[in-house]
Amino acid sequence: MYKNRSKVFTTKQAERQAHVRMSLSEACTGSKAVRGFTLIELLVVIAIIGILSSVVLASLNTARSKGNDAAIQSDLSTIQTQAEIYYGGAGNNSYGSTQSASCAPTAGTIWSDTTIIKAIAGAESANGTSGAVSCNSTGIAYAISSTLSTQRTSGTPDYWCVDSTGGSSKSTTVLASAVTLCPTAN
Repeated sequence: MYKNRSKVFTTKQAERQAHVRMSLSEACTGSKAVRGFTLIELLVVIAIIGILSSVVLASLNTARSKGNDAAIQSDLSTIQTQAEIYYGGAGNNSYGSTQSASCAPTAGTIWSDTTIIKAIAGAESANGTSGAVSCNSTGIAYAISSTLSTQRTSGTPDYWCVDSTGGSSKSTTVLASAVTLCPTAN
């Protein structure tokens, strides 16, 4: 037993304190110390994570555009179905009066049907452009076309079109005014 700073220690307690002091000094000098990562190793890992995240983000943008295109196609398919319901019901075997290029809700036409109005709004929301949907109708036929979100590598936009014949197609041709048949696919 010996006294240290007015405390009485046994030999075992003194050995334990000496061992703790030695471990602390070894950690400070580097002997028997666990090494961490070097700066180069950390920078390499950060660079790899950055490259992987940019690849993932690019893939997500492509998936988002394809999802928007699917939403547009679904909305136009809804219009096609609802137009036939209108034709057999409220329209009395007619699609209503003639309307060209505008999708404005006009009384006495299929474009005044609330389901069709909502589907047109959904298509415009999905392609991100107001007025990108073109609607033509006569008493016996109709066609509706919308710009798709994805574009060809040439930068030319694609259009999705549905009409009263039950047809639907993707083309690079805009639906012309007063035309009630979708352009052929190309």
